[in-house]
Amino acid sequence: MASMTARQKRGSAPILGGLLPFDSARLPPDLLAGATLAALAIPEVMGYTKIAGTPVITGLYTILLPIIIFAIFGSSRHLVVGADSATAAIMATGLLGMGAVSGSTQYVELASLSALLCAVLLVAARLLRLGFIANFLSRSVLIGFLTGVGIQVAMGQVGGMFGISGETGGTVQKFAETLQAIPTETNVATLAISVAVLVVIVGLGRVNKAIPGALIAVLGAIAASYFLDLAAQGVTTLGPVPGGLPSIGLPTDVMTVDNVTALLPTVVSMVVVILAQSAATSRAYAMRYGDSFDENVDLVGLGLANAAAGISGTFVVNGSPTKTEMVDSAGGRSQVSQLTAAAIVAIVLLFLTGPLSYMPNAVLAAVVFLIGLRLVDIRGMVEIARLRQGEFAVALVTAAVVVVVGVEQGIVLAMALSILEHIYHSYRPFDALVGTSPDGRETLVPLADRVELEPGLVVYRFGAGLYYANASRFTEEIMTVVEGAEPPLRWLAVAGTAMNDVDFSGADSIRQVKDELERLHVTFAMCDLSPNVRSLLDAYGLAERIGPERIFPTMGDLLAAYRAAAPAAGPGAAAGPGTAAGPGTAAGPGTAGEPGPDAKAAPGAEADAGTGPVAPERS
Repeated sequence: MASMTARQKRGSAPILGGLLPFDSARLPPDLLAGATLAALAIPEVMGYTKIAGTPVITGLYTILLPIIIFAIFGSSRHLVVGADSATAAIMATGLLGMGAVSGSTQYVELASLSALLCAVLLVAARLLRLGFIANFLSRSVLIGFLTGVGIQVAMGQVGGMFGISGETGGTVQKFAETLQAIPTETNVATLAISVAVLVVIVGLGRVNKAIPGALIAVLGAIAASYFLDLAAQGVTTLGPVPGGLPSIGLPTDVMTVDNVTALLPTVVSMVVVILAQSAATSRAYAMRYGDSFDENVDLVGLGLANAAAGISGTFVVNGSPTKTEMVDSAGGRSQVSQLTAAAIVAIVLLFLTGPLSYMPNAVLAAVVFLIGLRLVDIRGMVEIARLRQGEFAVALVTAAVVVVVGVEQGIVLAMALSILEHIYHSYRPFDALVGTSPDGRETLVPLADRVELEPGLVVYRFGAGLYYANASRFTEEIMTVVEGAEPPLRWLAVAGTAMNDVDFSGADSIRQVKDELERLHVTFAMCDLSPNVRSLLDAYGLAERIGPERIFPTMGDLLAAYRAAAPAAGPGAAAGPGTAAGPGTAAGPGTAGEPGPDAKAAPGAEADAGTGPVAPERS
């Protein structure tokens, strides 16, 4: 995955790539963007702790050391690292599946261990160049996956917004129990707080996205809780929140072989999401501003950021699209903004955690509910449905599995479906025949049209790499074209414009086609092959079998050779240039040349076995 995505290329320093070159003129807007990020991200990451199942203070930890480490060791000037809803949901599913109790000391330590394991795999992915794994999540499947996560997250917060607790089972069962309990168990004060928070965040966001609506809602709810004594009205609050900077250390109590083994499937799922989401976000912003980033350097930066999370008592961090957009909208253009946000978070941890104890739990439920809704990409799903119905079905199934079965199972299914989607498209590529448009230009037409580029010559364009899954399709389509030709063809050529690879099964199919066309007296040729495919034909022995004189660099060379072979040749006539029979093809008695489109055979003359029967005169 060692790719540079840029229009302007700068040096890939192992550190400080997101900070250098430093532009002093950009310092004020970067500092302001950092303050905006802190204001918007603090309530967001506290909300993510409800998804992750960890104490609220761990959310602040995710945007302290991890964000600093990535700013130093990452290459992207724009990517913001922190807690993320998708990875938090995957982690919570895995830890609960191990029997850990949400919020317990053991649970938090296992969360830190999962971050450390993610760090190991991310750095290993860099060393082993495994970053391509991220490409196994197609865009459509990723939209379906994140939509499913959003629905699951939003459904899980409805109970907290109504002041209802005690739901059990999976997401759907909990949601159903919540709906049944709403008429009898709703706490009116809690619901009022939830509605007020939603109105403030959504309303201020419509006025100006730069206004920290979530922070205003949080501060307002804390003040209302303190002065109105909402706890006396049955409104639950966070309770005491520890202050100070996080303690540094390894979660040694849970570092066992059994725990590592049990966590690996969950960690692998999170690493795939981190790879895909972080790379996509970095790439988008680098392209927007003509910047560059090195995905290999970012892998190390993400790995070290997760290591920092693991030793500072918090959970997995990811490249966050939402936080990156926050900084970009506020005018931030370098990691200076992220460092500014980290400094503000440190001040909050040192001096301002006391008031957090008065925050109603309904506030976080409402914040997370909105986060979930924002993950539901209705526009993206509609666009997929409009353009690619098959991919929409895959995205829909992925979303449904995430909601009904679980996030971890959803990411595994997403990867599997992405691979199947690729195989399906390569199995059924857009294969066509090359024809000529009315203005004389070459054009692609459906196979059913049976068009000939010139009388007696069909050029078949295969639309993908030739491998075991589509090799039989290649053979069948060619033979259908040849056997249905009337009058019979002289030449059939394969244009390899889109053929980027030929595996062993594909090579065998080419060999079979060559032999069968030889039996039918049709000359087989190839053109427009990439150097890679041409070398593969040599290695498989196909170039010699086809005949080097029947493998042409371009379509123009193919046409020139075909036209040179076209003049009439009477019995015993000497072969013209380019008309010699290919290897293994015996010339017919008395004919060495190949008759042209308008040539008529002399009585008793036989067609060249390598070129097929003589076609009648065409108008």
